Amino acid sequence: MKKPSPYLTFAGTIPFIACAFLLMVDVVTVPMLGSVGDVLSAYGLVIASFMAGAHWGNHLDLADDNKWAVRLPLYSNVIALGLWLGFLILSDIDFIWLLVIGFISLLVIDYSLHRAQIISHTYFKVRQYVTVIVVISLVIAALQL
Repeated sequence: MKKPSPYLTFAGTIPFIACAFLLMVDVVTVPMLGSVGDVLSAYGLVIASFMAGAHWGNHLDLADDNKWAVRLPLYSNVIALGLWLGFLILSDIDFIWLLVIGFISLLVIDYSLHRAQIISHTYFKVRQYVTVIVVISLVIAALQL
């Protein structure tokens, strides 16, 4: 991983943690931002889409005969589009549970990419820690809504 990447990756968990904390202390709206559930849903959609896009980018470097060259763009599109549709049609609480499934699915894909030596061990370790933080924050938030 490039030097700032792990720090930026962990910093990306701050809005998830903050939203879970706000909901735990019964703050449901934030001035100028609106509903904490809406803020969390929108931020989660952006980050999950970004992660799916990273998978799309990974496939570009693979040989055509690599099984992941076909799987990655399919998986990334299904996850990104599924989350986008969920964002549009589900309630905040239902969408947050969908985000939990989405982030776990992205980590499962990363696990497979790590085993196939497509992503580094260091990157995968960071992804594991960050996914745990994000999923715990999302579950706490969902339980408060």
